[in-house]
Amino acid sequence: MPKTKSSEKDRAYARLLDLILRGKISPEEPLAERRLADSLRIGRTPVREAIKDLVREGVLEAHPTRGTFVRQLSLRDVQEIYQVRYAIEGLAAFLAAERGPTQALLDFGPRFRAAIETPETCEVAEVYDQGADFHLEVFRCAGNRNLLEIYRPIRLRFRIALGMPRHHDPQRVFKSAAEHLEILEAIEARNGEEAQRLICDHLHKGLEVRTRLFQGISRPGPETIVTTH
Repeated sequence: MPKTKSSEKDRAYARLLDLILRGKISPEEPLAERRLADSLRIGRTPVREAIKDLVREGVLEAHPTRGTFVRQLSLRDVQEIYQVRYAIEGLAAFLAAERGPTQALLDFGPRFRAAIETPETCEVAEVYDQGADFHLEVFRCAGNRNLLEIYRPIRLRFRIALGMPRHHDPQRVFKSAAEHLEILEAIEARNGEEAQRLICDHLHKGLEVRTRLFQGISRPGPETIVTTH
């Protein structure tokens, strides 16, 4: 594919994914390729290719007779993905502690402390994003490329569902910062078993929060969309 066409598809992909992750596309309505192309001011072919990529990654789902929709998740979907996260993130934390923290991982320490000590000066979305980035950096620190390759598409596919507390339970976001700091300190101390225990405990608390949120949301709206984090 020529470079210009490839870059156009990449731009369409990034713009479309951003709309999905910000809950700007209703999961109850099929995607309209022409309308998307017009609103994004991008040609229909790059938009069509971006949609195909997002279907392949599980962010969208295509129904032959109904069209293509943003993929919605059930509580069972989230519970099952957490079972996977316990396994791979526990292992990643253990391996990261064995290898020792990277400087990039250590750099999260001051950010988490700021969120804990002066939450009034921190934006919820920023603290949440720092936490999500921390999880990814733990995988990088673990030094196992296969683990990282497993984790990345999972994080993308379930990104909004995993990010529900950002919209519905801001206090949980700041509590998570304290839990992240404990995990970081265990990795820094080279205590693999403690790092593994702490990250699994952190995930368990996160699942409990999301379970309550799912049970309390009867009909997703623009700001409470339950779909692909």
